[in-house]
Amino acid sequence: MPTRIETFMRNANLLIDFAFKYVFGEDCKEANDALKSLLTEFLERKVHHVVVKNSELVKDYSKMKNPRLDLLVEFDDRTMVDLEMQLRQTKDHLSIRFSYYLARLHSSQELEGKYYGEIKETIVLVFFNVNLIDNNRMCNTFTLKNEDGLSFVKETEDRMKIRTVEMAKLDVNKPLKEMNEQEKMIYYFLNCHKGMDDSKIKVMIESDGVIQMLEKRVETISDDGWKK
Repeated sequence: MPTRIETFMRNANLLIDFAFKYVFGEDCKEANDALKSLLTEFLERKVHHVVVKNSELVKDYSKMKNPRLDLLVEFDDRTMVDLEMQLRQTKDHLSIRFSYYLARLHSSQELEGKYYGEIKETIVLVFFNVNLIDNNRMCNTFTLKNEDGLSFVKETEDRMKIRTVEMAKLDVNKPLKEMNEQEKMIYYFLNCHKGMDDSKIKVMIESDGVIQMLEKRVETISDDGWKK
């Protein structure tokens, strides 16, 4: 029976949380540029500067049981983002789990001697490979609202957000020319292990600067011995 690390090496792609963290969270310029592109696309805001607060990689993945390999990211304005790739094919308690992560991240800010108005924005950005939300949107943002959709605080002051990306909602048969940039990136996540054997991946690698950047990062998994 193959070991966990052998299985990982044969199947590594961006749906595996360790590979996801390796590609976007390694302490190097290439990974940081890829991370900025990812956050710009899925938070729908221009990201100029980010720092990964936990860029250290797991040294012996094969011996760990259910490691949590999120990326804790800080913007130059001190906005904090908990970025996760959730591969498990289950919906059990995910909404409770990520609400807890958001609350914990928000309350981790140091407020001694400061005003509440100085609290910085916190975001949990999570990629699922399941359909969790009952609508047709691949990306959804959740904030504090009442039953009628009225915000508890002004939109400009809403500093706690959960942003979900439901990759299973992507129509993988959709023509490439009809996909937006978010859909292209998700398609790449789902199929990057196929490389140039996939016609859509091939076109994206040849013509899309962001996908080219991601492909170079994915190739480092193979170069470093993570993927055969």
